[in-house]
Parts: sequence; C-alpha cells; structure tokens
Amino acid sequence: MSNKYIYITLLSALVLSNEVGAQTVQQAPKLVVSITVDELRTDHLETFAPLYSAGGLRKLLTEGAFYANASYSFTPVDRASAAASLSTGTTPYYHGITGEEWLDRSTLRPVRAVHDLKQGYSPRQLGTSTLGDELKIASNGISKVFAFAATPENAILSAGHAADGAAWMQSNQWIITNYYEPLNQWLRGYTRLYKPDADKNASITEIAMECLSKSGLALDDKTDLLSIGYSVTPQMESYVALDRTIAQLVDSVSKRVPLDRVLFVLTSTGSARVENEQNNNEKYRIPTGKFDIQRTANLLNMYLGATFGTAQYVEAIYRNQLFLDHKLLERKNINMGDVLLRAQQFIMQLSGVRHVYTANQLTTSESYQLEKIRSGFNVEKCGDLLIDIAPGWELVNEHNHTSTTSRVSNIPFPIIFFGAGVKAQRIQTPVTADAIAPTIARIIRIRAPNACATEPLF
Repeated sequence: MSNKYIYITLLSALVLSNEVGAQTVQQAPKLVVSITVDELRTDHLETFAPLYSAGGLRKLLTEGAFYANASYSFTPVDRASAAASLSTGTTPYYHGITGEEWLDRSTLRPVRAVHDLKQGYSPRQLGTSTLGDELKIASNGISKVFAFAATPENAILSAGHAADGAAWMQSNQWIITNYYEPLNQWLRGYTRLYKPDADKNASITEIAMECLSKSGLALDDKTDLLSIGYSVTPQMESYVALDRTIAQLVDSVSKRVPLDRVLFVLTSTGSARVENEQNNNEKYRIPTGKFDIQRTANLLNMYLGATFGTAQYVEAIYRNQLFLDHKLLERKNINMGDVLLRAQQFIMQLSGVRHVYTANQLTTSESYQLEKIRSGFNVEKCGDLLIDIAPGWELVNEHNHTSTTSRVSNIPFPIIFFGAGVKAQRIQTPVTADAIAPTIARIIRIRAPNACATEPLF
C-alpha cells in the first residue's frame, strides 16, 4: 500500500509541475521589430560601446542574446541578397535574389531585383516565401506586415509577397508600390510627407513610429511584423547617431507595447565598404594587379575559335561572369560540358585568377569547399563561368569603365535578439544569418519560410 501512495504522490507532483510549467510559458510577441543595418560590424559596434546611451545599443548588447560572430552562408553578398536571405531563411540558390541586379539572359540587359514592368516595383523575383508571408498564412491574413528602408530592395524584399505595405526613400520622398493592394490608406497618405536633407535613419524611425500608431500594429494577440532598414558608416559619429536612433525606437515601442511582448532583432546586411582599398594596396605594397574581364572574354573567344571554329562564343559579360551563346553551341553541335571545361582550364592560366567555377560544377558538385559559392549561385540568374579573382586584385571592365577589388576575408557582424523573454547572453560561436528567420518563427510559433532548412539558434 505504501508503494501505491508513493506512486500517487509522485504522479500528483508531476501533474502539478507540468501545470506550473505551462503557466510560465512565454506568450508569443505581439510585435516583431526586425532591424537591418547596412555595414554594421561587430568590431565597430563594440569599439564605440562606451559612448552609447543606456537605452539604445548598450541595452541590446547587455540585455539581449548577442551573437558576435555572424556571417552569411553565401557569396557575394549585397543589400538585396542579404535582405532576401534574412526574410526567407535561405540563400540565393533557392530564393533567386543574387544581387541588386543581374543579367537577363534573354535580353542581355541588367535587371533590378525588385523591378516590375507592370507595377514599377514588386517582390515577384523572390522565389520563396518570407517570414512575413508565413505570418500572414498562420493568422489567416490578420497579422500586419510593414517594411521601411532607404532602398526599394531592402524594403520590398523584407516585406515579402503578402505584406500590407512597404516604403522607401527616393529624392527625399517616400515611395510606395501598388503591388501591395489593398494598400493601407495611412501609408498612401504618408508618401506625401518628407523632410528634405533629413537624417535618413531618423526619417525611417519617424515613419516606423507613425506606422505603429496609425496602422493598427500590436493591437491584438496576433503577432505583427515591422521591418526597418538603417545604415551606418565606420565613423564613431555614425555609430553614436545609430545608438540614439535605436534608443528612440525602443522607447517609442515600449510606450505602446510591453517589452516582454516585443521581439527586437538587430543584424547587418553584411556589406562592408573599404575606402581606398586599391590605393592602400599599392601604397603599402600589398600584392595587387588588374584583371580585365573584357580582355579575358576576347582571349577566350580566340581560344575557343581555334578549337571549335571562329565565332563569338562569349555572348555577354556581367561583373565576374561570362555568358556563353547556347544557341550558337547548339547550331554547331558542340557539347556544353566540353566547352565549359576547356574555358575553365584556359582562364585558370591567366594572372590574377584564383579559381574559375562552371555552372555545371556548381549545380552538380557536392564538394563542401564549393558550398558558399554554390549557395550564392542561381542557375537562372548567373553566368556559365564565374571567375574568382585573387584577393587584392582589381576586376576591371574597360568597356563600361567599372572596377571592384576582391576581398575574401570574413568581417563578423552581430545578431542580437532582445525582449520577449529572451535571456541575456553573449555567444562567440560562429552562426549564419539564415538562422534568423527560423529562430523568429519558433519564437512567434509559426512555421519557417518554405525554403528554410536551417535550425533555429535557440
């Protein structure tokens, strides 16, 4: 009998423990504020920390979950590909946004990532669902999703396909797209308001706060999403100004929604300009050189002409990519794989080339060493040959007078989760930015975007 009573007592204690545990489960946030900052870096963020106010960046650093060593799992990275990856939780290989622009193979002309012939701007080129889309699906359309940034790429790609609205700055005026219909009437009216020569981050904060007060955000228990795109420069003054902006944002939000019901997420687009890099390489005798992509295309045409017969095999050039004439190869009955292999071997012999990747290689190889390049590649948007220039070398195109300097070093940036019951901690373990979307999805209890395969951070 004594064993029976012990069993009943233990069972009762277990049930009571479960009930207490259920009562302490954190409620899903009423609002997610997702903040991306162009060129934000962990080293600069921490260097200027003594200058921050108590309610801004210092608050996020000390009271949030701070991942100090974040990066993107693909290359190359710019504001468009970063914004798309943050909202979808995947890479350009799946979502299709390889950059702010790419070459349209059918027209051989550059195409902007968010350009839409019918509506001016839209997220139609974004090939997967976003966090905002999944939030709309989970709430049967009740949740509200807005995005504001200085550029259309950041605003639209952060908003996703099903958002209530997105706006960006152009000539000191807020611009919208009619793609998001029915458009929130408040936003339609706000586009007439702007402050010439105002600080962009301050103006973005102003419209975000106006949105919070007039569009119905965080008024019910359905989670809403507000995406904000800031920018910063490497100078101390810029980080201090960003701190003031973040402090104003956190204070304004906390006056309307308790901080335990708001999740702030801060991270970087990963892009980082290095001023006068080519001049510095030459000044300090760092190995450098110029690699002319147009000249390379001409030499490759001559080489392939000597092998397969005279013709213009390279149809177009875009940045470090060469596009071959597929119709020409079909007419001449030349195997694409053979041409790519010969072209790869030829270009590899040129000075300043670290490696050459073929489209076949990037779509079929399982090599771990190719993972970052493959993740940034999209078969519909990229060329047949991708030329990887040696670090410190300058890729130039004398035809259109453009140049970029190659740099492959990792520049860590932060990921910070603050509010909504997130425990304060600093994590040095390297993480990738595509883990942000599934982490937010877990916190707000919805499924991750449909191409997201990365595990949540916690």
